[in-house]
Amino acid sequence: MKKYISETIGTFSMVFCGCGAMTINEITNGSISHVGVAITWGLIVMAMIYAFGEISGAHFNPAVTIGFAFAKKFAWNQVPKYILAQGIGAFFAIFILWFLFPESQFLGETTPAENFPAYKAAILEFLLTFFLMVVIINVSTGSKEIGTMAAIAVGGVILLEAMFAGPLTKASMNPIRSIAPAIFTGNFQYLWLYITAPVLGAIVAVSSCKLVKNDNCC
Repeated sequence: MKKYISETIGTFSMVFCGCGAMTINEITNGSISHVGVAITWGLIVMAMIYAFGEISGAHFNPAVTIGFAFAKKFAWNQVPKYILAQGIGAFFAIFILWFLFPESQFLGETTPAENFPAYKAAILEFLLTFFLMVVIINVSTGSKEIGTMAAIAVGGVILLEAMFAGPLTKASMNPIRSIAPAIFTGNFQYLWLYITAPVLGAIVAVSSCKLVKNDNCC
């Protein structure tokens, strides 16, 4: 039970801070800035890995959980429980943001930029999650993101990807982080790409480890 609670708290903290930065940036007309939002995402993920990596593995992302299961480093029968815990955390994070900032129209939702086609956004989200999972699978111990290097590497790549891809797709890389705001905004138009692209990206990333590692990593 402790690992599920850890996933709930960790995902709650990540979504509250990350989407919170986006929401506050929205309602204050850019006081945090795009760079500030990217840094917030990277730092909160890093902090939560330090906090919960030893307990739950600090997945906080259904795509990562599925990726670990596909790599045979995590039991498939645990996947639904992890995703449920992550969903609860993400939902309550957005609920509190909705309560605190009712004037927000977006609550950190993920949609492609204007004039950026959905299929291109799907490709970009696939690649972003591929890069993220490549880092995670190579710095983790089993199915756990543990230690100084894992926290810095994973938090750093999220900051990097949010920095350059955020203006085009919001750099989700995380289905549950996209689903939660959509529940409150009612904008489900592009949700399909934010669910499928990260999961596929994580699976392909896991498969790629066979090409660069001598041991049976997958």
